[in-house]
Amino acid sequence: MDRTLGLVVPAFRPDPDRLAAYVGHLERRLSPAAIRIELDAPRDGVREALAEVPATVHVVDRRRGKGAAITDGFERLETDVLAFADADGSTPADSMADVVAPVLDGRAALAVGSRRHPASTVTSHQTLVRRRLGDVFAVLARWLLDVHLYDYQCGAKAIDADAWSRVRDHLYEPGFAWDVELIATVGALDLPVAEVPIVWEDRPGSTVSPVPSSLSFARTLLTARHRAKLLAEDPLHAAIDRYRATRPALVDRSEAGR
Repeated sequence: MDRTLGLVVPAFRPDPDRLAAYVGHLERRLSPAAIRIELDAPRDGVREALAEVPATVHVVDRRRGKGAAITDGFERLETDVLAFADADGSTPADSMADVVAPVLDGRAALAVGSRRHPASTVTSHQTLVRRRLGDVFAVLARWLLDVHLYDYQCGAKAIDADAWSRVRDHLYEPGFAWDVELIATVGALDLPVAEVPIVWEDRPGSTVSPVPSSLSFARTLLTARHRAKLLAEDPLHAAIDRYRATRPALVDRSEAGR
């Protein structure tokens, strides 16, 4: 029996024409059972521009953050595999099909699209500053986390629904750092991860500021490592955690999880 695919596209003030075209490409290439656009703080006219898109458009008038938007979308899907793709279309539909394939056929619990994989094709590069920060982040992540990848932050990932049910209660980051926390948590639970080379094109207009985000991501790496060690029942990190303030998991703060 074929497994079903659900796709979430988190979007914060997107270019509606680009987003509509991209969702159309995804629908034709992947034939998902469901597509959800999680649309945050849209400008005037964006909802109307997306009226004919082959997707459910869920609009929130505030900015939730990428991780919170994806979590809300995943919680509303009822498919065997859950995937997300960034709204700017940097990952073409053919590459998204490559990303979801290892999860659809049962080879991996989590599949991670990778711009930095040696077999990937990058057709347009980020600025030098962003590339260098990304390089440093990837090195630190490989050093600190148990899952060793070339790329942790690419906006193209897929996860098995059963795996999602195991990791959802251990995710806390509402923003761009959610990707890293997801990978670290899957690794801590000893679930198989596949890194998939993709074709990728940088799109202008990123909502991530390089320097503040790099500092935030560094903190996230340490926090993700700590939470992963807790899941692995590391005694040192269990002792440290006794002195840390606790907060609800992201799914408990999400609209869908309430």
